[in-house]
Amino acid sequence: MNHPAPQPRRALRSPFAPIPLAVLILVAGIGNAAAQTASTPAPVPAATEANGMAEVIVTATKRSTSLQKTPIAITALSAATLADNHVQTMLDVVQLVPGFQATSQGDHGVTTMTLRGIGNDSAKTQYADPEVASFVDNVYSPRAEGATALMFDVEGIEVLRGPQGTLWGRNSTVGAVNIQTAKPELNSRAGYVEGGIGDYHRYGMRGAVNVPLSDTAALRFAIVHEQHDGYVDYQKFPGVPVEQQRAAYLAAGGAAAAFRPINPNDFAVGDRKYNAQDQSAARVSLLWHILPSLQWNVAYEKFSDRGTPSANLMQTPRAGQQHWSTLSDSAPWIERDSHNVRSRLSWDISPDLALHYIAGFSKYKGTMRFDQDGGATVPTSIISGAKWQEHTTTDSDYRSQSHEVELQSTGTRTVDWQVGLYYGGEKNSIRFDIPIMEGTKDSGKVAWQGSFIQPRETVDSSAAFGQATWNVNSQLHLTGGVRYTHDKRENVGGRAYTWRGNLNAPGIPLNPSIDPRTHAGLQADVPGNDGTFSGSKVTWLGRVNYDLNKDNMVYASVSTGYKSGGTQDRGLTYQPETLTNYEVGSKSAFMNGAVKVNNALFYMDFKDFQFNSPVNFSDGGRGLSIENAEGAEVYGLESEIAARLSPDDRLSLSVALLKTKLGALVAGSNDYTLPSPCVAKPEFERCLDVTGNTLPHAPRFSATLMYQHTFRLNNGATLVPRVTAHYETDAELSVFNLGPEDRQESWASADLGLRYQNKGWWVDAFVRNVGDKKVKTSAFNGFGPWLAQYKPPRTIGINTGIDF
Repeated sequence: MNHPAPQPRRALRSPFAPIPLAVLILVAGIGNAAAQTASTPAPVPAATEANGMAEVIVTATKRSTSLQKTPIAITALSAATLADNHVQTMLDVVQLVPGFQATSQGDHGVTTMTLRGIGNDSAKTQYADPEVASFVDNVYSPRAEGATALMFDVEGIEVLRGPQGTLWGRNSTVGAVNIQTAKPELNSRAGYVEGGIGDYHRYGMRGAVNVPLSDTAALRFAIVHEQHDGYVDYQKFPGVPVEQQRAAYLAAGGAAAAFRPINPNDFAVGDRKYNAQDQSAARVSLLWHILPSLQWNVAYEKFSDRGTPSANLMQTPRAGQQHWSTLSDSAPWIERDSHNVRSRLSWDISPDLALHYIAGFSKYKGTMRFDQDGGATVPTSIISGAKWQEHTTTDSDYRSQSHEVELQSTGTRTVDWQVGLYYGGEKNSIRFDIPIMEGTKDSGKVAWQGSFIQPRETVDSSAAFGQATWNVNSQLHLTGGVRYTHDKRENVGGRAYTWRGNLNAPGIPLNPSIDPRTHAGLQADVPGNDGTFSGSKVTWLGRVNYDLNKDNMVYASVSTGYKSGGTQDRGLTYQPETLTNYEVGSKSAFMNGAVKVNNALFYMDFKDFQFNSPVNFSDGGRGLSIENAEGAEVYGLESEIAARLSPDDRLSLSVALLKTKLGALVAGSNDYTLPSPCVAKPEFERCLDVTGNTLPHAPRFSATLMYQHTFRLNNGATLVPRVTAHYETDAELSVFNLGPEDRQESWASADLGLRYQNKGWWVDAFVRNVGDKKVKTSAFNGFGPWLAQYKPPRTIGINTGIDF
């Protein structure tokens, strides 16, 4: 069955359009300005250690510091590491970082992240905030679709573990991910281009070019496109004898004269498959040394997604059906576009003082459709035997801006300090439809349906912060930091229009052409979703680090984290979430720096832990419920080892041990078959006491081993085979801990690669998930049989490229 074409879209009129236009105007005048500006010295090459390994520089403290001298648990992934592991999205990053998990949620097609056992699978709508904050070039990205969808022309990624609220701010409760894009370089005319193919009709290309404009300015253009067919095949309707259908139809209350058999053509067969990729992005960046002491980096980026969501699949396929297949009567689509402007203006006021202004503007707009029921049951007639449920984002519009001013000391000082001011604002709107039919989509009878319209959801967050490090002597360093944050969230005009069973109403499922406000069978829920939350919080950091010698450092810290409260369906509010993190760690180098070992031992104590879930209310309504658990406890150990065994052999190992425990909470969710009625919380139709349960996506032990060897050929070329192996113990997939189906059992996988390089030209072949492991990332049984979403199956491919 072919889905109706999405409604025509109005041309995007971004309020930020003058900014990229201004960049182009500035470019025209830079050549004249260059004649009046002193030349800037060439960049200093990266430091090289005695063993030939490049020193890793990170910006976790909002300064450029050596990874081994930075007293924070950080995983720094270079551009080479990302390329070797074929990292395209945040889902590809997770196994390179200890204690890091990420899932792709099908009904919104976004990526949600978990770090140290803490995450938020519902951080995919305008309501729920993530626990792990995403930044691109130090600019906060509230919507993960654009920031982490495609990793292209990236200089590196830093994953900061533990609360980062003092310096990084919003929603970095348990960590932050900062993606650094490649910046223009002065006096350089260089670039690269590459392309690749693979199974599932995969095709990809990307490239970048650096163009000098003058001695003080340069542009960089980057582009990427990645696509592959979906992994999930469509099942044909298995067929039910007509007489059986008639009997089932009559038993379900159908009128004999109106009976007609199920039309097999109502099921998707030739449509685009689920789990397909079709994404493109482009970026133009400008670096301008306006004065010797004044530097501006500004970039405009456009991202488009025309792929399909991830499918809900049966954990135990029906007889005769393959695992990667679904019986679907909802052909999927995604149509998303985002525009982003990121700017950094840096002024070296004096040899001891610098001022930075970091700003970001983004606009996101999108629609999508998704088969929620996953073909869990086969209809026995057009009105019986199965529940059909579809999720459609009819319209979604998110706009955000952020502004941060930092004043910091520079150079070698007894006290290193920095202070700053921050403002972030969001304006969101969405319409989200959930039609549910008994039997089949086009001929069934309405079981329930609702349209959730949020015309104006706003966030305003402002903060002031400061942090200082007292270098008592060359070995002892004491750091203290504090941040004051004020948040205001408001929902204006939000309404849920839900089914009231009007017999005179048309019994057809909601679709984008239907106005739910005037539909005869729908009524606005009372009360509506109007609500306001306002609150503030002071968070702080205390840390001591001591250099035992030039190769060994230890540190200990106590830090607090905070995530704002807010409004939710029915105008209710929920409380802020806070935590205190206690951590000790070490960073060491052995064998003249050829072996580096970094460790972190931590304990996190949460208060008012926020839990989000879609629920059925006891009065027949539905909505997203956000509750505060009494708390949660998490403790663990992380270790990272990087070794250069010889000039041609490199090995790295990351290990994470984790233990989680949820505080007092009675939770509801319509994704699961839970006890009914709900006595502990009468407002919910179903609920379960989950106090003391293990948090989801938190394996007790996980490890990643990477090894590569360089063969040096006679013609000067190199051949580098590599292997990445990953292992995890079993992990729960929800707070309900409902048994094997709601859990991913212990698993192991491996990725293989082989790279040939001759001067600037290279070829790289790879196999991912060699053993074709079926690894669940979510699970539910609200439709009877257990369904799940999975990591991708085995994929193979080959890329080739040239640097110039």
